[in-house]
Amino acid sequence: MLPHQLAAWDWLQEQLSADAISQFADLYRADPLPKQILPPAWLAPSLKIIKKWEGCRLEAYHCPAGVPTIGYGSTRLIDGPVRMGDKITQEMADEMLQNEVENLFAPGVFTLLPMAKKWRPEQQAAIVSFAYNVGLGALEESTLRKRLLAGEDANKVVIEELPRWNKAGSKVLEGLVNRRKDEVTLFTGGQPKQQSAVKLRPTSPFDAKLTPHIAIGEFALYQEDRRFAADYQIKTATELAEFLEKVRTQFGGKPIIITSGYRPAAINRMVGGASSSEHLFNDQDVGAVDFYVQGEDIYKVQDWCDKHWPYSVGYGAPKGFVHLGMRRGRPKVRWDY
Repeated sequence: MLPHQLAAWDWLQEQLSADAISQFADLYRADPLPKQILPPAWLAPSLKIIKKWEGCRLEAYHCPAGVPTIGYGSTRLIDGPVRMGDKITQEMADEMLQNEVENLFAPGVFTLLPMAKKWRPEQQAAIVSFAYNVGLGALEESTLRKRLLAGEDANKVVIEELPRWNKAGSKVLEGLVNRRKDEVTLFTGGQPKQQSAVKLRPTSPFDAKLTPHIAIGEFALYQEDRRFAADYQIKTATELAEFLEKVRTQFGGKPIIITSGYRPAAINRMVGGASSSEHLFNDQDVGAVDFYVQGEDIYKVQDWCDKHWPYSVGYGAPKGFVHLGMRRGRPKVRWDY
């Protein structure tokens, strides 16, 4: 202690009782940083990965999109937008970054992705870094968010969706490719990409399983002329099958009966399907399945799917089935048959 502090302590001892001195000493020695005001656990890994990939420049420059930028990718200063010619110190750059992460991007992530509040700090940091890079608006409209809100496995979604964000305009940038890899690794804890034990192909046997209870042949109605033609169709069918497994669990493990899955163009025309039918599986993230749950009220099944499937639902209950589908951009769509 400094001399003036010692003098203050001596004066205090003269003025207070022994009990009061003891209470004061206990308070004096107490942790000055209670847990509730310690930095959040996600902050340090967030700042670390953002600093690694953003880099820091103390004089304003044009980013690849042509926007005046400074520090760790900031486009605004306290008094307004960054202007060419602006300069800051390293301390200011660090302070600006921490302020944006703590008060804008992390709260934005937790608002758009409520489930993220339960993630590990490293997972939270990976998505905060992603949001800092692409913007909260892009995160809000992303397929990544739609799939996470739909309850899909977070590791699987991040592994599949983050690498798609690798372009500036239409040009793939190596830096963005590597940043996405780094964010995926941070999120998954370095786990390898999730893959089925056996890689399914269009030529796989019809009894090969997409999920524990649903075989690839069910999407073809076990007909050779309805066999999938491309690997991406199997990926889409697997996502649909994973949701059907949830339906099966919800209704007591009763069997799922698929009445229509993949329809090649010729078969789609023959059965009178729409020219833009989701059953065509004619692009990435496009596909559909019609089904019912054996022995279950189809209207109850339809109502449950309506609440829990975030993409296309066709109200086919009056005809004995429910339609689940996806189309480009994965919009939420509802219609009657």
